Amino acid sequence: MLPKIKRGFGFGMTRLVLGVMLWLGLAGIAMAQDAVWVQVEAVPTLGEGQERARAYAASFPDVAGFTVGSGWYVIALGPYAPADADTVLRRLRAQGLIPADSYLADSGDYRQQFWPIGVGAANTPQPLPPVAAPEPAVATATPEIGTPEIATPEIAPPAPAIAPAPAALPDETEREARASEALLTGREREQLQVALAWAGFYQSTIDGAFGPGTRGAMAAWQGANGFEDTGTLTTRQRAALTGAYNAVLQGLDLQLVSDAATGIALQIPLGAVAFAGYEAPFARFDASGEIGAQVLLISQEGDLNRLFGLYEIMQTLEIVPADGPRSRGDQSFTLEGIGPQIHTYVEAALEDGQIKGFALIWPAGDEARRSRLVAAMQTSFTRLPGVLDPALSRPGEDQAVDLISGLEVRQPRLSRSGFYIDAAGSVLTTLEAVTDCAEITLDEVHPATVTLRDDALGIAVLTPTERLSPLGVAAFQTGVPRLQSEVAVAGYPYGDVLTRPAMTFGRLADIRGLNGEATLKRLSILAQDGDAGGPVFDSGGAVLGMLLPKMVRDGQVLPAEVSFVADADAILTALGAGGFTPRTTDTVGYIPPETLTRQAAAMTVLVGCW
Repeated sequence: MLPKIKRGFGFGMTRLVLGVMLWLGLAGIAMAQDAVWVQVEAVPTLGEGQERARAYAASFPDVAGFTVGSGWYVIALGPYAPADADTVLRRLRAQGLIPADSYLADSGDYRQQFWPIGVGAANTPQPLPPVAAPEPAVATATPEIGTPEIATPEIAPPAPAIAPAPAALPDETEREARASEALLTGREREQLQVALAWAGFYQSTIDGAFGPGTRGAMAAWQGANGFEDTGTLTTRQRAALTGAYNAVLQGLDLQLVSDAATGIALQIPLGAVAFAGYEAPFARFDASGEIGAQVLLISQEGDLNRLFGLYEIMQTLEIVPADGPRSRGDQSFTLEGIGPQIHTYVEAALEDGQIKGFALIWPAGDEARRSRLVAAMQTSFTRLPGVLDPALSRPGEDQAVDLISGLEVRQPRLSRSGFYIDAAGSVLTTLEAVTDCAEITLDEVHPATVTLRDDALGIAVLTPTERLSPLGVAAFQTGVPRLQSEVAVAGYPYGDVLTRPAMTFGRLADIRGLNGEATLKRLSILAQDGDAGGPVFDSGGAVLGMLLPKMVRDGQVLPAEVSFVADADAILTALGAGGFTPRTTDTVGYIPPETLTRQAAAMTVLVGCW
């Protein structure tokens, strides 16, 4: 399959050249009857002409380059008989292999030939070229038996940046400017409005219609840049405006990338990122230099449930900061994550059972380039046939439970345990879990706020922002427990690594603290830091109190099995003063360990401090 030639003249340099010909009285092309050329591009310098001709020659056998006067150089295919030339023009434009504004030209307009070097131009029509058959994708390496071939994304040949009109070209009168302006396509007119808006002179709709608002913006731009404020931009002024607009992206090597594996084509800043591999549902382009950037192509089969699930999952990733606007529509979503280090934009949509989109992760504080890149990626985003095959993902030794498709999951600053104390979903936890937190979550997804804290006792009560309906609620033991009786702590000793709370069993060593504190109980149990805030159960499932964090006093470290519990009676006093009415019991019973484990899982919560 022939590689696509992507032209870098966003405002139609071919049409610009045609406008130049109009000014010079060279319009009105008369087609010769014996040989016709398909003109595909025009550039203002010989070096660019040779570069573009060389790029086309890699795909087409009949490329020629000519000067046309006024310092311009054209690249053409042919020559062909008139009927064949029209067929070639329509076929190649339909396939996207030549620019959409390519046209038929008579060789009478062409002067000195500069390509191929040292070879004269053909004088007789060439035969109609055959339709090219698709070539198989080239794998990056010889695949092992039973593994899929992985083809790297296809990158279009780099296109030259928009250049200003040559200095030798005389500026136009207002009448000539209107004549050349009339040759602009609708897309080119919209891009002029975009450039005016970027420069701060246009604030209305981008519609390509040059009404009073656009004319006023043009006049204001002209006046601010030392030109006569006619309200009609000359060719040179249009080039200066768009040149300044595009200068923001210089050095980023923005190129069109077509990835057959994901079925996506879009412009990617290859000066900042490079293809890193596939981790379904993503194709990853990771930072390749000093700019801490990343691009993801999103591609997977799915339905609305899967689309909305992706919407939720993306917000758990480290690359999507918690702050920023979110929008979920009927068939699509957009996310922005704005943090002190990065600014992330994500969009995805469901069409015909396929979810496709992209994400741009860019350093914070570089809004000019970031916003331009997002706009360029949105404009160029194209759905191609196919969707990413999960088999293309090849897991490595760096797999971890805190990674999703090779991307790090956003982690809380601190994780501790807690448990439900009423049917409204209020949670009792340790004061340590809620100190210096920008955000507090229950089970990672439910935001909560602190509604009660007792610094002396070391406890806090959290209220979820949305009412929850817990499966189980604690019943506090008001009777006196028996020394050396069996106890159990439910908690999350390893944070979110485990999806359910773990049970740790031990014994009640004393009903008071080391110094005789009545508000504490001492346990002999090997609990972990993450267990702090969890409920301590007696053998019948009643709650004796809340496990406190390990204490270090005056440099003294207690043995690992020594832990302390905020006593149930002290907790009940604090909760009552705060307006809570928890359940209580004075019955000492016995339930099997498996029953106790199920009961604990229904009421124990993972508390996250972000």
